[in-house]
Amino acid sequence: MTRDTSSVHAPQFMTGDEWQIPTFALLRQDGTLHTGAEAPALTQDQALRIYRAMRFTRVLDERMLAAQRQGRLSFYLQCTGEEATVVGATAALRDDDMIMAQYREQGALAYRGFSIDEFMNQLFGNALDYGKGRQMPIHYGSAERYYMTISSPLATQIPQAVGYAYGQKLDAEGRCTITFFGEGAASEGDFHAALNMASVHQVPVIFLCRNNGYAISTPVAEQFAADGIAPRAFGYRMHVIRVDGNDILAVYQATLAARRLAVEHNKPVLIEAMTYRLAAHSSSDDPAGYRSQQEEAAWREKDPLARMRLWLEHQGWWDDDDERRREEQLRGEILAGMKRAEREPPPPLASLVSDVYDQVPPALAEQLAALEAHVRRYPDHYPRGAVGLSDGDAAKAGGQ
Repeated sequence: MTRDTSSVHAPQFMTGDEWQIPTFALLRQDGTLHTGAEAPALTQDQALRIYRAMRFTRVLDERMLAAQRQGRLSFYLQCTGEEATVVGATAALRDDDMIMAQYREQGALAYRGFSIDEFMNQLFGNALDYGKGRQMPIHYGSAERYYMTISSPLATQIPQAVGYAYGQKLDAEGRCTITFFGEGAASEGDFHAALNMASVHQVPVIFLCRNNGYAISTPVAEQFAADGIAPRAFGYRMHVIRVDGNDILAVYQATLAARRLAVEHNKPVLIEAMTYRLAAHSSSDDPAGYRSQQEEAAWREKDPLARMRLWLEHQGWWDDDDERRREEQLRGEILAGMKRAEREPPPPLASLVSDVYDQVPPALAEQLAALEAHVRRYPDHYPRGAVGLSDGDAAKAGGQ
């Protein structure tokens, strides 16, 4: 490997201002292409699959936030305003490429066919939940859809994605890993360790940063002094692109090119998607305390769903009747799925100690026995389905 050995003979400092990274964009807000731009080769079926996943995500978020406010759900996180970034990137991948998400990527699962019942079972933590009720709501996971189960600690999925991609490189089956995270997570040490490891080992991983302007309530101006996240790639000699995250065509095209670099050349890529979180950080947050209504209104004018819908209409692939029918269908199906999930019993108590050890260690078995004895002593304070008690056992325990 050759390196530039040129030298200077007086101190010359650089600040990084010399690097001006443009924002890749194809689609205007009115659904037309920018002058000189060329749309990616999406078929009608592909485009409608993308839009339906985006629309599903928006309606799901609206309905489930309402359910949380009604006390039916303990917690929720919305993807509102970021659907183009999440779904557009996912659509550019193979369906067997691994996704390691943060906690705002439900659109990726929707695109890959995660059913309403699967969403609801996780949100309500019932007996049909793949995680057996051990996780907070929105911590989805699906081995069938190559979507790694979400973990709450910030940025842990980023180095994990590098390790998984290293395995894909060794397998040489033409697959890659994408990891989603926010610009706040890029302030964690895991981010830097991951980029360095990916560049050193040249693994097929795509780092996709959703720069939505805020790390919960901290604006980007108070997070870092540099020009966003994209310039950090230069410190690791990594390919990088900045893209309009509300432009579905640009996100799709950029990720398609990034995947080619990752899979065909084992080059890690950093994508910074410039977008905005139109909703609160979570159901526990009130953004009125740290951003203005004027700012939110300005970004609502850049709604990614409205932009793609207009593009579809220009292609003759969508109209007002399609929109109305889809909206009514989704609302009905989501409400029905929520009711089904609420009727399901919680996971059995014994599942608390399963799936970690081949045989339950004595200490855990002792704790489980003590818990079961406690529940049998006070059965009226616990759901019967949750404790594994039959009606007869519960009645007997209640009489003791």
